[in-house]
Amino acid sequence: MTIAPEIPTTSGRNLLAGAWTEAGQRLESVNPSTGKTLGTYASAGRTEALAAITAARKTFDNTDWSRDPRVRSRAINELADRLEARVDEVALMLARENGKRLPETTWEVSTTVDWLRYAAASALILDGGRSSEVSPGVYFQTGREAMGVIGIITPWNSPVILSMRSIGPALAAGCTMVVKMPGQTALTNTLVAEIVASTTSIPAGVISILTEGGNEVSPALVESPDVDMISYTGSTHVGKAIATAGAATLKRLSLELGGKTPLVIFDDADLDVVMQNVVAATCLMNGQFCLTGSRLLVQRSIADRLRPMITEAIAGLRPGNSEAPDSDLGPLIDAASAARVDSLVETATSSYGTALVRGGVIEDDARPGGAFYQPSLIEVDRLDVPLVQEEVFGPVQTFEVFDDEDDAVRMANGTSFGLGAAVFTTDEWKARRVTRNMRAGFVWTNCWGVIHEAFEEGGLKQSGYGVLCGPTAITEFQDTKLYAQVAPPR
Repeated sequence: MTIAPEIPTTSGRNLLAGAWTEAGQRLESVNPSTGKTLGTYASAGRTEALAAITAARKTFDNTDWSRDPRVRSRAINELADRLEARVDEVALMLARENGKRLPETTWEVSTTVDWLRYAAASALILDGGRSSEVSPGVYFQTGREAMGVIGIITPWNSPVILSMRSIGPALAAGCTMVVKMPGQTALTNTLVAEIVASTTSIPAGVISILTEGGNEVSPALVESPDVDMISYTGSTHVGKAIATAGAATLKRLSLELGGKTPLVIFDDADLDVVMQNVVAATCLMNGQFCLTGSRLLVQRSIADRLRPMITEAIAGLRPGNSEAPDSDLGPLIDAASAARVDSLVETATSSYGTALVRGGVIEDDARPGGAFYQPSLIEVDRLDVPLVQEEVFGPVQTFEVFDDEDDAVRMANGTSFGLGAAVFTTDEWKARRVTRNMRAGFVWTNCWGVIHEAFEEGGLKQSGYGVLCGPTAITEFQDTKLYAQVAPPR
């Protein structure tokens, strides 16, 4: 097993309106692959949050940042340049802090550069709105303007790309922002903050980046009347709490929440393609992904053939160190998460499911710390059970059998989530019928997890609302203003 060399970042700090601060409780960042402490970080609190909000408000209200799209486009491109120069460093630290395999974190950081360049271009596509003389001498005009101060709340599973997915279009729109990043990736967050701080074309008060191990910064952002919008990615449970608290100030919300992605496999599917995607759908991000393919819906006529194939593939997966090239997946974020996942599987196998692969927590000399989890595959024949209805956030899949198209759609839509879904069939028109009837924001045919910065992302039902990426992402951070004029009499 080859492990990459050490990098020197061991102290996490916060970027507050262009200045570094280490105020707050000092907490540890732990490598889940080793169980060892990587370093310590300053956990920001309410004081830092309010100061950052004040700086963002002042910058938005009293400068020309929101008024020159060319300046903003150049600034975002500079930010992309700075990040591109440090891809390897950021990716390595992220692999060590959150347990994703190094190829996955390298993909995340390098793809973030592309997403920022798309945002830079979007700043230059001016929406002139509409203009009309609606009656003699009466003129109406609409235009889009920056919304104001944005609170961005980012999860630990993909903190680089998911923070920049909001930061990029928010900058393009002309907003200022306070970004709350998770304590689990504090040292990675500090590298991101260093990259922002080194981007000289972004004024000091435009972006503050605060890492928090507690729960003071996020509530301050949601409750503050000086924050005009919250862009949140995370669990449905927390999303509901944000929506409730945000109602007090009627602030705009963009919420991308949890998912229970079904992979619907028809009897005419190419099984080589199916198997590649089934394995990827449980391994990617160690199953800690809102689009994890956690439900395998298999047509009854091929269930007996496919069941042993999938069982063998899942049983053969090798959890290991996130930097080891022979690992199929890394550890979960911490031992508590691995224990939680195992408890859900134990409940399923003891009451309503059959273990095709009974994975579990792994702890040995090569995999210490209790965060490693061997993937599980559980067959169930009911929709109203926790393993089907709840987001597990770990490498666990259910094996479910359906009869026909209508049954497949019914089962696929049978949860409160609506983020992603995939269909595997060689019949193009069957695929179109089924995907058209699926209640999900992402639908794939004969593939899974394919995304692109030029196309929108968002969920339905309790997977949230609002759209990021694509040409409409910038509009999430803008308001429409109406101007009216009446000509004076001649």
